[in-house]
Amino acid sequence: MLKNYFKIAIAVLRRRKFFTFISLFGISFTLTILLVLTAFIDKVVGDSYPDAKRDRSLYVTNLQKTNNTGGMSSGALSFYFLDHFAGSLKTPVKVGISSRFSGTNTYVNNKKIAVNYKYTNAAYWDIMEYDFLEGKPYSKQQIDNAEKVAVISEDMKNEYFGDIPSVTGKFIEADNVKYRVIGVVKNVPITSYMTYSDIYLPYTVSKINYKSKGYQGGYIGVLLAASSADVPKMQQEYNQMIARLPLEDKQYTKQTSRAESYISAYVNTGDENKSGVTLVLTVIVLFVFIFMLLPTLNLVNINITRIMERSSEIGVRKAFGASSKTLVYQFIVENIILTLLGGLIGLILSFIVIQLINSENFIANLELSINFTVLGIGLLVCLIFGLISGVYPAWRMSKLNVVTALKAQ
Repeated sequence: MLKNYFKIAIAVLRRRKFFTFISLFGISFTLTILLVLTAFIDKVVGDSYPDAKRDRSLYVTNLQKTNNTGGMSSGALSFYFLDHFAGSLKTPVKVGISSRFSGTNTYVNNKKIAVNYKYTNAAYWDIMEYDFLEGKPYSKQQIDNAEKVAVISEDMKNEYFGDIPSVTGKFIEADNVKYRVIGVVKNVPITSYMTYSDIYLPYTVSKINYKSKGYQGGYIGVLLAASSADVPKMQQEYNQMIARLPLEDKQYTKQTSRAESYISAYVNTGDENKSGVTLVLTVIVLFVFIFMLLPTLNLVNINITRIMERSSEIGVRKAFGASSKTLVYQFIVENIILTLLGGLIGLILSFIVIQLINSENFIANLELSINFTVLGIGLLVCLIFGLISGVYPAWRMSKLNVVTALKAQ
């Protein structure tokens, strides 16, 4: 039976090539956008390099201050705040501190190279699990001595030094300062903004006064618990510390800061009253709903037009005893075949687009891929797309009167 439905579906698709093209284009284009978006989200959320210890980590990214009139100041934290206050907590076994990455330019053989750099403490390298292609991270002693040493990314090595076996011991210039390279790490995509950089430097060589005792600055922290079971306790201890913290500025009446999971910290809005996760999920759901709704309505209209053209076929089949249930089943199967065909084209297009994004390096160090999760979502989208766009037209078709259907031809 399904074999016959498949043959009928192919014959119908070949009969009106323009409608078939519009249908397949709408399905494949929609699926391509959704698959590329899903691959991007999966990479951002699912890729645990280099912070593989997320299950027992909490991230501290900002401090928010509010006054009686509703005025608000929100920003990253100072090194002093993270080292002195967060560092005094008992539950975390380590507190990693790093600045947000900043950009500058350097020149090699009269060629300008854009460089992003960030500062870290020694514990940062204990918490994060970077893949060192050569060398090693700088030590606490080197940080305390304010040695001008650097860990660089693989891309920065190739761009600055060229294709040479090793660069350990060589010097790289950034922000008009020369640093001795002591390690090279595997690239981190720029989308992982809390761990991404081209050059990693000891915080003690920063030109900004890291000893300032203000609460806000340009740093973020990672609190590491001994086990995932200690994370709630660590979060509670941090909240209690914030509640006891003296107000930094008397013009503000309230100050808040959160130690959050990776995802919550990644989409932190800087406002404790607005959940970044909720906001992002809402935007994604609305985008997917609207993006699927338009081609679905278009496909419904095209299917209704096709069904009306086949009224004589419907009338003849009903006259020979075909039930409405049988006809509905046939047309839904035909529509699913159409959407699966469009889905196959969409998968091929998605693969091409992802390869293009990777090869052109539109997003620094980001390597997208269609994994089994993304593929499963794509097939599910095809199935839902086929059912939604096929049920109503099939129902309309099943209600056609036999005499009316035959007279229409």
